Amino acid sequence: MPELSRRRALTAAAVVAGAPLVAVPVARAADHDHDSHSSPASPDSFDEVYKGRRIQGRSAGGSGHHHGGGYGVYVDGVELHVMRNADGTWISVVSHYDPVPTPRAAARAAVDELQGARLVPFPTG
Repeated sequence: MPELSRRRALTAAAVVAGAPLVAVPVARAADHDHDSHSSPASPDSFDEVYKGRRIQGRSAGGSGHHHGGGYGVYVDGVELHVMRNADGTWISVVSHYDPVPTPRAAARAAVDELQGARLVPFPTG
């Protein structure tokens, strides 16, 4: 049996270590192709008081300027602009760098960030 050289051992280790990295994107791409034929489920509506602030979320009736896919989120009646990311998470103009799983969580995160301050309407044009 031939002697295992350092180079061959390192090459084999790199191949073994890299194999999972190659398999994961392929599996995700297959899931993405499957999902691209169906629209993502619209989030449930909500209307609650969170830390003394009224937060609401509901279908926005397909209005074209919503990045939330026709879904509107409101804090004390003022629209909180939200956006759904490609991975299904949500962000808002207030907590843009902290993705959350749902629009309700985005509204709650905004209330937390506002720390009692009033939400100012975001200019749309």
